[in-house]
Amino acid sequence: KVKKNKGQISIGFLNFGAKDNIKNNLKKRDCNLFEFDMNFKANDILSLELDGIFLSNGPGDPKKIYTNIKPELQKLLNEKIPTFGICLGHQILSLAFNADTRRMDKGHRGANHPVKNLKQDRVEITSQNHGFVVTEENFPESLEITHISLFDGTVDGMKSKSQPLFSVQYHPESSPGPHDSRYLFDEFIDLIKSNAS
Repeated sequence: KVKKNKGQISIGFLNFGAKDNIKNNLKKRDCNLFEFDMNFKANDILSLELDGIFLSNGPGDPKKIYTNIKPELQKLLNEKIPTFGICLGHQILSLAFNADTRRMDKGHRGANHPVKNLKQDRVEITSQNHGFVVTEENFPESLEITHISLFDGTVDGMKSKSQPLFSVQYHPESSPGPHDSRYLFDEFIDLIKSNAS
């Protein structure tokens, strides 16, 4: 059993094919990562009494992956632990709250994608690499769209209205690449600290 380090923030890291730099960004912020693959059991994660949950990027159809992990993920989400998702993690969390995803014709690829941060009314230049997207049609009332692509208006970020949870479609950890969105890791840490019991 992995030991939690006193004074560090403990994160349940659901690794679907994560980039190392995501882990590096969390470790730089004094996070202790407990990694789990797609066969995770919610009770194993919950027994550790972790501070936060992270869902990583990775390849594949988000609907197929979500279907495979749905019962265990739902148990985790029911606990309302602070949660952050990137790319595939964003799509999976959106599906868990009854949003929909679709395959894109061409996908978004590159390190210069403009994204509008609706909360702060500013544009961020982002790195993107995905062939599926969360659809804006019938977007659930329980979620709020926080970021949109300025290329095609697609959903690039969301947050829950009822629990400490948010996600983005792009890669704030990108390296080399734009660092406009690195603040999202700090927002995750702030969310954890403000929800600490």
